[in-house]
Amino acid sequence: MESLTQSLLGFIETHQAWAPLLVGLLAFGESLVLLGVFIPATALLLVVGGLAGSGVLSPVPLVLAAIVGAILGDICSYIIGRWLGPSIVHRPPFRRYRKQVARTRLFFRRYGFFAVFGGRFLTMIRNTVPLVAGMMAMNQLRFQSANVLSAIVWAPLMMGPGYLAAKGANHFSFAGNESLWIGAAVVAVLGAGAALFFKQRLKRA
Repeated sequence: MESLTQSLLGFIETHQAWAPLLVGLLAFGESLVLLGVFIPATALLLVVGGLAGSGVLSPVPLVLAAIVGAILGDICSYIIGRWLGPSIVHRPPFRRYRKQVARTRLFFRRYGFFAVFGGRFLTMIRNTVPLVAGMMAMNQLRFQSANVLSAIVWAPLMMGPGYLAAKGANHFSFAGNESLWIGAAVVAVLGAGAALFFKQRLKRA
């Protein structure tokens, strides 16, 4: 996994024009059921944020690409769940994840919309929540609302720490940038709070 991460980062640095597309594909893959466990998108987004902060890459296209990729990944997982229905847990290769799906199902039954939103921040169920939402025929508008809103928060939250760290206190002072720092702090606190909240609820499910 570490060698894959290094290879992808090396490719991004040497092929900067392809960086947004690759970031979008990584976010898509991490959000896709089954495939997500094999893609180290979270770590890569943190480092890519650092590259953006150091001026190597432009941050806006990267964030937008990550948002779009994450949304599309969840949509695909939702469609798979909707198409195959509850019987999906009896089909290979999904049946090996029956316990995880069952736990996610309980979590979803209890929290619905907020399970889809909060699941984005929980590694252990991130790519099974949209699958379960589809299995249980969740209303598409409610699902897409939670999907889009969570992706909008998730992408900058993943890249933000690396971006701010790369900027550094000397090159990105608080003076004159108060609103940006406050905005970043609010997003970080909300994201961390949401992850902690839903992690506790998942344990109770």
